[in-house]
This record gives sequence, C-alpha cells and structure tokens, in this order.
Amino acid sequence: MKNVYLQAAMFNVRSSIALLRVTAIASFLVLSSVLFFLLYNTYELKNQHYFLEEKKWIEEEYGRNVRDDKMFPGGAKLIETYVNKYMYEFERLYHTDRKAFDIFSQQVMDSTFALLRQHNSLDSIIQETRRKYNLQRELAYSLTVRLVDVNFAKDKAVPLFSLNTPHDLIRAVSIDQYGAHIGGTLKDLNEQNLITRLTISSSIDYSYRIAYSLHVDTPNRKLAILRLMLPNLLLSLFSILAVVTIYYITFRNWQKQKKLSEMKSDFINSITHEFHTPLSAILVANQSLRNGKIIANQQNIPPLTDVIQRQAERLKNLIGQVLNITTMDQTPVNMRPQSLHALLEEIMLDYRLKTAGTNVQLSFVKEATHDEVMADPFWITTLLLNIWTMA
Repeated sequence: MKNVYLQAAMFNVRSSIALLRVTAIASFLVLSSVLFFLLYNTYELKNQHYFLEEKKWIEEEYGRNVRDDKMFPGGAKLIETYVNKYMYEFERLYHTDRKAFDIFSQQVMDSTFALLRQHNSLDSIIQETRRKYNLQRELAYSLTVRLVDVNFAKDKAVPLFSLNTPHDLIRAVSIDQYGAHIGGTLKDLNEQNLITRLTISSSIDYSYRIAYSLHVDTPNRKLAILRLMLPNLLLSLFSILAVVTIYYITFRNWQKQKKLSEMKSDFINSITHEFHTPLSAILVANQSLRNGKIIANQQNIPPLTDVIQRQAERLKNLIGQVLNITTMDQTPVNMRPQSLHALLEEIMLDYRLKTAGTNVQLSFVKEATHDEVMADPFWITTLLLNIWTMA
C-alpha cells in the first residue's frame, strides 16, 4: 500500500511539473505573439508615414521639371526620334507580317530605351531637390516604363512594348515585373515610395502613348524604419527576457522548495520508523520488570532500568531531530570518542530483551584491537541499528 501511495505521489508531482511547463510555454508563446503583432503594426504604421515630407517635395520638383515633357526634361523628343520616325513602317508590318512587326518593335524599343538611359537627367534633379530643400538622407530612385504603344487610327492602340509582349530582343535595359528600367538604383519598388505613375497619350492618328513610373526612397528603407523602432524592439526584447528570467527563478525556487519538502517528508517517515526500536525495547524492559522471577534477582534490575533510560534518551533525541527538521534548524552533530564494543553491547542487550523466550541466540565476539572512533553516539547507534535491521 505504501508503494501505491508513493507512486501516486510521484505521478502527481510529475503531472504538476508538466502542467507548469506547458502553462509557462503557452504563456510565453501568447506574449511573444502579442509583442510580434504590436511590432508588426508599428512597423506598418511607420512604413506608411515614413518619408512623407521628402516625398511631397520631390513630387513637386519633379512635376515642375517635367511639365509638358515625358519622363525627364527632353525625354519626349528622344522617344519621338525613333517612334515617330518609324510610325508608317510599324503600320505596314502590323497589317502585313505580325512576326516581323514584333521583331522590328523590339529593335526600335531597344534603341529608344538605350537613348533614354543615356540621356537620363533624373540624377541631377534628385540632387538639386536635396540641396534645395536641405534633405539630409540619401535618396535612390527608379524610373521604369510599363507601356509604349502607337495609334494608327483614332482610339486603336497597338503595343510596341508592354509586360505582355515579347521583349527578348531588348538588351539595353533590364526588364522585370515593374517594367523596363531606364535609370536609378532603387530595387524595392512599392506604393510607399511611388512618386508618380503617369500615362500620357494623344487621341490623334499616328500618335503614341507611354506609361511610366518614378519611385524614390532611401537606399535601405527597412533598416531605417527598424532603427526608428529600436526603442520598441529593445523594450519588447527586455520584456521577453524579464518574463523568461522570472519564470526561471520562480521554477528553480519552486523545485528547491519541493525538494526540501520531499527531504523533510522522507526524513520524518524514516525517523518515525526509528521510533519502533526504542519503544519496543522500553516495552520489553518494562514487561521484564513486572516479571516476579526476573526481579527476584536484584542484579537483573539495573540493566533493565539502564535499557529504559537509554532508549528513553534515544526517543528524546529522535523527537528533537524531528523538531529541528520541521523548524528548518540545523541538526547538531556531537563528535566525541566512542567505543564500538560498548555501543554494540548496548544494542545486543536491547535485542536480547526482544528475543527473550524465543529460540534466537545472540553472541558478540570482541576481536577489534582498536574499537574507539570519533562519532556522534546518536547517529552511530542509528547507523548500527539500521545495519542490524537490514541484516
């Protein structure tokens, strides 16, 4: 039955530890999720409002410089150098040989984009805007063309270049999902850094339409925003570390208290078991004193009273040990010279009383030449009794 209770207690302890760990991990995950959600929203908010003032000035300055023109000052004239020049050739090939039209369109667009890239003047416009408005941050831009088409007849557009048309022969510029890159080094294009997105066309016959975009941003937008969020990031990290540290300290203290409580319980259970030996000896000695045949010989009385006295002192010491452990006091150890022969003779006397009237015979052979040791009489007696009991 004792083993069943012990197993049940150990199962309850393991269940408590497992529940505590699961609760701690779940709480940590919830806290981390909440902090991540808050940081993400903070990042998105700063991303939406980042660069707003500079964006307004760049947009105004760009619009002023490109008024009545395309892409950059002089851009319209450069485009018309090739597109208007080959307008009738485009029309002829379009109506007679579509494959030849596609090849010729790509060749003309390749030459047009190369010319635009060569004469691109947006770098000077960006630098002039920085000086004019005293902008301290570095700026990068990207000028892209999304569409170029021609109108042979009113309101009928024929694409020369778009993301859906073939452009494997266009080598002068790089082309990606944003279009053909005419100038600039900005790679991350999005709505936050969009300055302008224009589509310029004419409703007359034999005209062209062009759609292009300008994006301007700091070279490392994400890193700049993260720097602005550094206090929030540090505070979140400190909160997580504080929670983990508090949990670790609490869990460690809880384990120490649990271990100490288990040690107390084990000691009390063990020392309670120790009570049986002196109690049995006292009861046997007391019963012997009531035996008229034994007390008839006066020499039998002193050894029996010595047993009662010695075992009563042992009970007193055992009770003191329990009180010391219960009150968290340190158990004193009184080391002094002890004769093992004398201690064993006392133990033999106690056990002879227990085995009186039985067939058990106890004998003690003193063969030790040096039987004196430094020991606490209470603890050495307890040790010898336990060895005797196990034997």
